[in-house]
Amino acid sequence: MPASTAVRTPLLFAVLLAAACLAAPAARAQEAQDGPSYQKEFTYGINLNSNAGLIGGVAVRSTHLLNNDWSRFWMIEGVEVKNRKEQRAQTYVGGVYVLGKSNYLFVVRPSVGLQRVIFRKAAESGVQVNGLVGAGPSLGLLMPYYIYYDYTPAPDPSNPSPREDIRSEQYDPGKHNDPNRIYDRAPLFTGINELKPNIGAHLRGAFTFEYGRYRDAVAGLEAGVLLEAYTKRLTVLRALNTPDRQINDNVFSSVYVTLYIGQRK
Repeated sequence: MPASTAVRTPLLFAVLLAAACLAAPAARAQEAQDGPSYQKEFTYGINLNSNAGLIGGVAVRSTHLLNNDWSRFWMIEGVEVKNRKEQRAQTYVGGVYVLGKSNYLFVVRPSVGLQRVIFRKAAESGVQVNGLVGAGPSLGLLMPYYIYYDYTPAPDPSNPSPREDIRSEQYDPGKHNDPNRIYDRAPLFTGINELKPNIGAHLRGAFTFEYGRYRDAVAGLEAGVLLEAYTKRLTVLRALNTPDRQINDNVFSSVYVTLYIGQRK
């Protein structure tokens, strides 16, 4: 995705979000009667986003009401971020790996923000629509992507049955340049003791659609966009004869949906 498009999409969403919040009615005749009967809300859910696979990660959020319309929240989210250029390949034994993938990228995002009611549901049924904005630091964790590479020497007359030599190593296209010797991807957490932290920041804007049949329970979804930036490019992919900076980014944008459930007090 071009950098200009990556920046414009979250900004456009933020403008639409602000317009929707400002368009909420200023006067409500039954505000006191229809207002919420709770002060705190705690939710947890599953995140799906355009920078990950089917399941992007998990999120938890705590919300505290300030008045009938406004509330503040804190949340923490853990997701995997994939390079948009990733391509899967199959090995000679039927395993699957990602071409040129040198590192996984996992991100932990603590956020704080404000939420405003745009459309309030009835006390016991219906759907409530809220708009929210949030921001906070991002902790990007690069974890080596390991593969099994077959170093077994080719048979020769003096050694017709060489001893099998398959090693687990971080994938380096320059070193592991024979795809016919890539045996399989190593287990996910093989390189967890080699995590490298990177500091960044993020900004999000979203709408939430809440359904709560009971006053002490809530379920719904949050749909929005997120813009994230780091101080340096994060090397996820590598390729022969290509500088890392040409295929890796330090600015990411994504569209996401979080499905959540929770309780109110």
